[in-house]
Amino acid sequence: MNLSHDSEDSRNLNAYLKNIESRISRIEEALNIKTTSDSSEEEFKLPPLIPRDIINQTDLLEDSIGQFWFAKIGIVILAIGIVLLLTFPYHNLPPAIPSIAGYALVGVLFFIAKKWSVTYQYLSHYIFGGALLLFYFSTLRLHYFGEVQAISNKSAEVILLVIVSVIFLYVSYKRQSVYLNSFGITLGVATALISGTSYSVVGILFLLSILTVFLKIKYEWNAFFVYGVILINFALFLWFLGNPLLGNKVELTRMPEFNILAFLLFGVVFSLGNLLKKKENAVGDGVIINALTNCFWSYGIFLFISIIKYKDILGVLHLFASIIFLVLSYLYWSKNGSKYSTFFYSILGYTALSVAIIAQFSKPDFFVWLSWQSVIVVSTAVLYRNKIIIVANFVMYLLIFFSYLILAGEFGIISLSFGFVALLSARILNWQKNRLDLKTDSMRVAYLGVAFFIFPYALYHIIPKEFVSLSWTVVAIIYYILSVILKNKKYRWMALLTFFLTVIYVLFVGTTNLDPSYRIVSFFFLGIVLVAISIYYVKIKSKNTKPEAENNSSSKTTLNNNS
Repeated sequence: MNLSHDSEDSRNLNAYLKNIESRISRIEEALNIKTTSDSSEEEFKLPPLIPRDIINQTDLLEDSIGQFWFAKIGIVILAIGIVLLLTFPYHNLPPAIPSIAGYALVGVLFFIAKKWSVTYQYLSHYIFGGALLLFYFSTLRLHYFGEVQAISNKSAEVILLVIVSVIFLYVSYKRQSVYLNSFGITLGVATALISGTSYSVVGILFLLSILTVFLKIKYEWNAFFVYGVILINFALFLWFLGNPLLGNKVELTRMPEFNILAFLLFGVVFSLGNLLKKKENAVGDGVIINALTNCFWSYGIFLFISIIKYKDILGVLHLFASIIFLVLSYLYWSKNGSKYSTFFYSILGYTALSVAIIAQFSKPDFFVWLSWQSVIVVSTAVLYRNKIIIVANFVMYLLIFFSYLILAGEFGIISLSFGFVALLSARILNWQKNRLDLKTDSMRVAYLGVAFFIFPYALYHIIPKEFVSLSWTVVAIIYYILSVILKNKKYRWMALLTFFLTVIYVLFVGTTNLDPSYRIVSFFFLGIVLVAISIYYVKIKSKNTKPEAENNSSSKTTLNNNS
């Protein structure tokens, strides 16, 4: 009896332990915990020579090259081969046969692209694009590349190319493919240059610029937009060079004025790519690059051609360009508040105005107008609340001043205008500092610092040496008067520094190089003024200390009464 009882207990114990073991195993599986035996086996496994993530990346790269890049390269090579085959001169065949063969091959490629649209999707897209390009070149072959032309009338050939380009662009738009649309506008530009007349070239390029802006706004294709801006402006530049792509001699020929105004027209059209965006989308790197590209290409080529071939009307052309770009800058500021676009177009507008001033006035008179233009730019920056324009204008102001020093040859009353411009610019900035939200006085101090150096430097070259110290003293007195009227300490510091500069000049130059009579007058006049200024400071100090003394005495009287 005891033995049977013990055996039954042992069986129950074994069943209990197995139950516990199975539960532990299920818990380990749920928690993804490896058993000790598994881990011990893994301890003796050698690590792989190449990490698995690198192997996966290598496999992906191999698949990408084999599936996509080989398809692209293969289609491009086949397309080039077919184009070369079409352009080959066939002496014993009718002139239309190469184009007919090309059209037949286009049909075959369209059929293959349709057939493989599911099985080989990416390859099908490339074949479809290649078929569209072959369609254009087959049409081009009807008039070009052969000894005998299938279509001898160039106007008829241009009409066919326009039709094919429109079909290409329509299909590209329906497929929403940025690559096909890029090829489409490229072929459209080629058609414009092939057309060969000013009206057709400008007209086709104008329509393509509108299409480029439309696609950019609709799909936010920034890279496509930049490509379109560069391509269309460069195509018009090639037209001014005599259209060398058709084998013509490279020569910048003068054309009717409306042709060069096309660059400004395209600049206005391309500006709509950012101008028509919503205000919340009017920022970002894409917007900045788009605006900068349009400004550089539209005005850069316009400036180059106008200087070389339109010198007689240079001032009028750039005055017109200035008005256009300044209006665009105002529209950008008022509509979507784009800070950088406003900056680019406003600076471009004032650059065009500077060119117009230089073209209209002779040297050195135009430096006066250029310096006073700086005041207008500062006022514009205040209107736009744009600190970038202020900094850029200050740099341009310095460049104009140093250009005057180098190019003017001799100093005249013109040099003083730079000082007055600096003072007025600083005053405008101080007057509207809240509108500009300037947290520091750096730009105002910069303008005042320039004025501080310009006036003594200019007077030194303009005024006879005997009266230089007297003129500097007068300038210092004017600074003191301005400090009283405007209640600004900066002008008092400018006055103090100007007096120190005058003292140094009188002591080191006036004692040796001046006539004794003028030397005596300089010393007496400067000494009297310095003493007067000292008395003025004493009076100011006494006025400031008197109220303090009265306050102290009244407080002491109050304390005595309380005690």
